[in-house]
Amino acid sequence: MDLFQQQWATYRAVLDHDLMEHQAMSLACGQVLRQVCATAKAPNLVDLGCGDLGLLAPLLQTLPLGHYTGLDLCAEVLPLAQAALSQAPFPRSWLAEDLLSWANAPQAEAVEVIHSSFAVHHLQQDQDKANWLRGCRRRLAPGGRLIWVDVFRQPGESREAYLARYGRRVEGWSALRADQRQAVLAHIQRFDYPADRGVIEGIAQEAGWSWQWVWEGRHGAEAMAVLSPA
Repeated sequence: MDLFQQQWATYRAVLDHDLMEHQAMSLACGQVLRQVCATAKAPNLVDLGCGDLGLLAPLLQTLPLGHYTGLDLCAEVLPLAQAALSQAPFPRSWLAEDLLSWANAPQAEAVEVIHSSFAVHHLQQDQDKANWLRGCRRRLAPGGRLIWVDVFRQPGESREAYLARYGRRVEGWSALRADQRQAVLAHIQRFDYPADRGVIEGIAQEAGWSWQWVWEGRHGAEAMAVLSPA
């Protein structure tokens, strides 16, 4: 098993055992997406950090989308996403690209729905997140929505305190093998830079967004916000 397969097997184990509350999040996300599609005719949806779509594909296939674009920095995962959405009744396209580059692409077409799940916290600086929010605001069509699912820090919580708190939680994930738990811990220490909830709301407001929390997990980390043009 190569490195990608090892990492993806661990990711799938986290999903399969619902250790990050993906099931509840998906239900909440489905409600929001159906509401958006009820008011927008055949919307174009861009999925930033689409992954393998193992969880979201059944929902997406029921939506009356005009077009779906799946974007992920990991090119190896896109064939898995393509296969998961192969029976969808709408056209699809795939991009191996980072979400910040997509948001800031010049002279790009506007879209009605932007969805991002557990990806933006990999942007290290608040300034990067601000740039992403500004870019998404520019690329969103009038009346559109940004659906942002991610891990977030509590207001005033440092990254170090967050990592310690989340790390204790991971250590209790007995459904994973010890080596898988260590892989998750190493990943979050290296790559996770979740936004402070209070700070990011202010940054979003400055970027022209109105912010609404629509789902929050039980552990004070996972959450979903719907952003609309202010």
